Amino acid sequence: MSSNTGLEGRTAVVTGAGAGLGRSEALALAAHGANVVVNDMGPAADEVADEIRALGREAVAVRGDVGDWSLGDRLVGTAVETFGGLDILVNNAGVLRDKMLFNLTESDWDDVIRVHLKGHASVSRAAAVHWRAASKAAGGPVYGRVINTSSEAFLFGSAGQPNYSAAKAGIVALTLSTAQGLSRYGVRANAICPRARTGMTADVFADGRAAGALDILAPERVGTFVSYLASPAAEEINGQVFVVYGDMVALMAAPVVERKFTAADGVFSTRELDSLLTPYFSGRDPYRTYAAYGVAALDTTETQR
Repeated sequence: MSSNTGLEGRTAVVTGAGAGLGRSEALALAAHGANVVVNDMGPAADEVADEIRALGREAVAVRGDVGDWSLGDRLVGTAVETFGGLDILVNNAGVLRDKMLFNLTESDWDDVIRVHLKGHASVSRAAAVHWRAASKAAGGPVYGRVINTSSEAFLFGSAGQPNYSAAKAGIVALTLSTAQGLSRYGVRANAICPRARTGMTADVFADGRAAGALDILAPERVGTFVSYLASPAAEEINGQVFVVYGDMVALMAAPVVERKFTAADGVFSTRELDSLLTPYFSGRDPYRTYAAYGVAALDTTETQR
C-alpha cells in the first residue's frame, strides 16, 4: 500500500460504527492500516471491533450516545490510553425523525439535533483539545484528520426533513470552523455528503445490484473515500465539502453572490427595494433558490425511485 495513502500506525475513532456507513468506514480504515475505536449504542460496536481484529488490526469498542457531551472525552481518552494517541476522527452517528414541518414535534427536533449536530461537536471538541495539547507539546503541527458526515439534505432542504436538513447544514458550518481553528495545529477537517444502501436507507433506493458486481450504492465506496481523506495524501484538502456515492466524488463550490443591490442614497426605502428586487424575482423559476438542486443532475446510479 502506498505510504501516502496507508494508515499504518494511525488511530481512528469512528462514531455510529456498528452498522451501515460507519461500519464500512471503520473496516476501510482498518484495511488501510489503522487501529480503530469503534463507537455505537449497543453490542454491534463489539461485533465490528471483532471484525477489525479479524483483519489483523487492533480495535476497541466504546458503547455510548454521542449526544452525551462526556462521551467525546471517553472516546478520545480510550484512543490515547489504548493506542497512544489519536490521528483520525470520523463523525458518523445519526438518527432519523422524518416529518414535514407542520408535523414536527419538539422531541423530533431535539433528538436529531442532539445526535447529529451536538454529537459531532462533542467528539470534535474532545479531539481538538487533544490535538492542541499535542501540538503545543511537540512544538509544531501534529497529524489530525476530521471527516464529518453531512448530507445532500442540507443542499436541497429536504421537505420531509427540516430537523435533519438543519443539523446537516450545521455540521458543514462546524466543519468550516474546525478547519479554520485547528489548521495551525496540523488538523484537516472536511465534510462528506454520502449516499449508500444501508439499513437506514433500505426503502429509499431502487435496487442497483448486479450479479458479481459491487452495488452502485455500496457503503464500501464511501469508506474508500473516507480512508483517502484520513491519509497523508489529503494533507492539502481542508474545509471542503464533497458529495460521494456510486462511481463519483463531487467537490462542492462555495456559495457565490448572485446580485448586489445598492441603495441610491445610502439608505433603502421599501419603495426602492420594491423597484429593484420585485422585478428581479418576477417569474423566477421556483427551483432557483439557495438550494443546490443542480446536484441532483450528478446522479447516474438509476436507483432513485
